[in-house]
Amino acid sequence: MGHFKSIIGHSPSLESLIRSAKMVAATDVTVLLKGETGTGKEVFANAIQKESARSDKPFITINCAALPESLIESELFGHKKGSFTGAISSTQGLFQAADNGTVFLDEVNSLPVSIQSKLLRFLESGECLAVGDTRPYKVDVRVIAATNTDLSEKVDAGEFRRDLYYRLDVVPLELPPLSRRTEDIEHLITHFLSKSAENHSIEPPKFSKAALKILKDYPWPGNIRELRNLCERLSILLAGKIIEPENLPSQFITHASLFKLEAFTLPEDGIELETLEANLIHQALNRTNGNRSKSAKLLGLTRDTLLYRMQKHGFTTSEK
Repeated sequence: MGHFKSIIGHSPSLESLIRSAKMVAATDVTVLLKGETGTGKEVFANAIQKESARSDKPFITINCAALPESLIESELFGHKKGSFTGAISSTQGLFQAADNGTVFLDEVNSLPVSIQSKLLRFLESGECLAVGDTRPYKVDVRVIAATNTDLSEKVDAGEFRRDLYYRLDVVPLELPPLSRRTEDIEHLITHFLSKSAENHSIEPPKFSKAALKILKDYPWPGNIRELRNLCERLSILLAGKIIEPENLPSQFITHASLFKLEAFTLPEDGIELETLEANLIHQALNRTNGNRSKSAKLLGLTRDTLLYRMQKHGFTTSEK
């Protein structure tokens, strides 16, 4: 598998994606990586570049969302001396610096409309025009782009050029969200805990079966990046220990509580929600011997929210 071995997981959706990416890597075709934030688009871009014939040539990553609109044209295509205030010398752009290599345009959906026509010109002819210059220059650069929003929707909204979209979308590769790769979660956890332990010279912790179950049921809005950050945080705070559900951040407990409640069916004649809430608070307090913090965790609430609701229902909130 070469450089694609660095991509962790064995889910069918991931393996299918890797097969397509390997075929694409062997060509010079423009690639568009699609997927939510944190799904690993940059990891795939790196693997494609390393497996390509340009692997020993420059590889430059450009985050289109991080560059200020006033400077992005100069950054990408260079500028001529005196072309604007502060241009004290002629400077080559990132496309020129990547000649014979690869440019990765991350978050290409954030590229200003004013620059989109210049990128289109490059993709069609290989020509770039530096700011303040009248003669274009040619470069040989393979483009890999990534988007975390639906570009076709931006086209329909008039925020992205249709002709540029078709130029970028020659070979689209859709990266699945982590919620569609649940069988990979355990492999990723093992990898991230091991990596973090190695980086910080500590003993890696382990997740209990109950904690793992919660992680597999969680929707992961931040995808692999969110899982990686969680593993790093817990490997530092709980080095060498067993991670139990109560060690997980509150959003995981809240989701686990809601997930369990999905099995609850609303009776035909309805319920008294206030009474049900008071009853659940009463059960939680009984189960934890009146411990407010533990009761709040059982109910997927913050301690302050629990105290507020206890007060609302007439419970005493003075102790524990």
